[in-house]
Amino acid sequence: MGLLSTVSLFAATVTTGLTAGLFAAFAYAVMPGLGRADDRTLVLAMQRINESILNGWFAVCFGGALLFTLLAAALHLGTDRRAALPWIVAGLLAYLVVLGVTAVVNVPLNNVLARAGDVDEVTDLAAVRERFETTWVRGNVVRAVASTGAFGLLAWALMVAGRHSG
Repeated sequence: MGLLSTVSLFAATVTTGLTAGLFAAFAYAVMPGLGRADDRTLVLAMQRINESILNGWFAVCFGGALLFTLLAAALHLGTDRRAALPWIVAGLLAYLVVLGVTAVVNVPLNNVLARAGDVDEVTDLAAVRERFETTWVRGNVVRAVASTGAFGLLAWALMVAGRHSG
């Protein structure tokens, strides 16, 4: 059980870190870069990104972060591993913020872009962009901060677990 609890916590930390890196990269590079582009470029680029991000690698990281963190929390309930549990639970709570913001803010806005259709047939790309960009960017910054916090908390949990292992 000790190896499984360590492996699950390590997997939770890695997948959460990869997710945090994705959201952070969008916050400090991708969206500022697209923010300097014209309406057509931003809308088209985000449509293509939203289509391509739905893949197995993203699913493993984004979904795996939740599943591995839940598993790590369950496996650290025993008294001999409990020292790391508060940090794991805190990481889980931070990651739940990521999931909530994704579900309530970012995915619905991604769907707005998808429903806009072919950029060459949209009559008012500026309106599509205006409805999307500012709110999506703010939501993503929240996701970047929350997932980075979750990553840090899980990394600390790994350190705590290592210090308290037999």
